[in-house]
Amino acid sequence: MRVIAGSARSLKLKTLDGMDTRPTTDRIKETLFNIINPSICGSIFLDLFSGSGGIGIEALSRGAKEAVFVESNPKAMACVKENLRFTRLEHKASTMTMDVMDALRRLEKKKVFDIIFMDPPYDRGMERKVLEYLSDSELVYEDTVIITEASKDTDFSYADTLGFEVIREKVYRTNKHVFIEKAGKEEIC
Repeated sequence: MRVIAGSARSLKLKTLDGMDTRPTTDRIKETLFNIINPSICGSIFLDLFSGSGGIGIEALSRGAKEAVFVESNPKAMACVKENLRFTRLEHKASTMTMDVMDALRRLEKKKVFDIIFMDPPYDRGMERKVLEYLSDSELVYEDTVIITEASKDTDFSYADTLGFEVIREKVYRTNKHVFIEKAGKEEIC
């Protein structure tokens, strides 16, 4: 796994051995960032279920102003921190080694995020728990984009009942990225 573009371009990132994390492949990461690239520069980015930190590091490399990495596995967080040092991006990052729901509560009233990315363990309903929390949270505002990496069959039809709208889905062979915003956002022509 490597950083694809920006200040840390082509640097190889460490990943955790074993199946505890599923690093997003370079090809899928490149597709994701081609979609969100116009929103990255100057953004405040939240990387939930960070794994090795590849997504948040890519955002920082491409010009995000700040990124917060949340990962409950201490070994994975050690990998995130090592990757941040190696890419020389640690000055723009903060890390939280704790449960995602605890981290969200701790961040409340301290941060507002432009982009929230989450890659929870597949098929365990964690994305729904996070969205339920965010539906009534000050961590998001009307322009916040929430991106969830999920198994291809994960259903997001409930998003509207939480006040969200699925604005785009990008489906890959075995998984997908789902892009979600607050419902009722005014479009400027």
